[in-house]
Amino acid sequence: MSRATSATIHLGALRSNLERLRQLASPAQVMAVVKADGYGHGLERVARVLDRADAFGVACIADGQRLRATGIRQRIVVLSGIDEAADIAEMHRLGLESVVHHASQIEWLAADADPRPLKVWLKIDTGMHRLGFAPADAAQAYRRLHALQNVDADIGLMTHFANSDVAEDEQTQIQMQRFEDIAAKLPGARSLANSAGVLEWPQSRAQWVRPGGLLYGISVIAGSHAAQFGFRPAMTLVSKLVAINRVGKGEAVGYAGDWICPEDMDIGVVQIGYGDGYPRSAPSGTPVLLNGRRAQIVGRVSMDLISIDLRGQADARVGDPVLLWGEGLPVEEIAAHAGTIGYELVCGMTRRVRFLEDEG
Repeated sequence: MSRATSATIHLGALRSNLERLRQLASPAQVMAVVKADGYGHGLERVARVLDRADAFGVACIADGQRLRATGIRQRIVVLSGIDEAADIAEMHRLGLESVVHHASQIEWLAADADPRPLKVWLKIDTGMHRLGFAPADAAQAYRRLHALQNVDADIGLMTHFANSDVAEDEQTQIQMQRFEDIAAKLPGARSLANSAGVLEWPQSRAQWVRPGGLLYGISVIAGSHAAQFGFRPAMTLVSKLVAINRVGKGEAVGYAGDWICPEDMDIGVVQIGYGDGYPRSAPSGTPVLLNGRRAQIVGRVSMDLISIDLRGQADARVGDPVLLWGEGLPVEEIAAHAGTIGYELVCGMTRRVRFLEDEG
């Protein structure tokens, strides 16, 4: 028999989250970001459900191949662009659009013999300092692209925020101003806002927004949950109790004996661990829901199992369901305990987790 651990993807929540984004960002178009296998929710599944998105944003051409193979016909933007000259032919074959963030990509396009125009987005580095043309070089890069016969004349303009999850952040204000200074002189649709930008910086929504986490019901605004903004969690991770053990006062629980029983007590063992993608960094005190009621992890997360404190859970029985995150226990809360963000947790599910779907 397979392990009890399963991740249920709520298709209705995905649809609802997209519509909520449309309400917030209107009249901007929505480029639904489905990279990292749809943030761990399943690339093809997510794209099929989000069929009202105006476009999809992916990390690489391989994602575009998967989407086209499953029948997705919307615009698909490869956010990292072409990695080598040979990629251009595949971009044409699949009808993909390329972000252009480096001079080498322009050289590959200029040397390409295919006369068909490729749709591109010029990425401007306004302060993230990861990918993109420096503001001083952006206009020249735009002119070079616009002069190429094999580049669509309708060139989009894009940047990426470094700190948009912090309200009133000076760096985000600087980035928006730098982008506006350049974009005011260049034609083309603009795209600035990620999920946090949509929530915190309405002036950044422009013609296109590029939400990721909010589509899946995850917030990256510190101290907040996506539900506070009208979004629903799209993943519920559950397992079950596989053992209940009576452990004496002063006895240690788990590897390295990090947690000591303060009294004689029942310890529950749950069939999930870092081998399933549950974070090893989750410390004692991280909450779970046992039969809908809160309990806490005690001891270290191991590869296959976690232990939980059953004080106050006198009716607990082997086989009872344990919710690790989902409705009633936001993944953002677990991430905060583990010292990370919800994005990392949902992207980290391993192959031994069973994926299920429901329409809720």
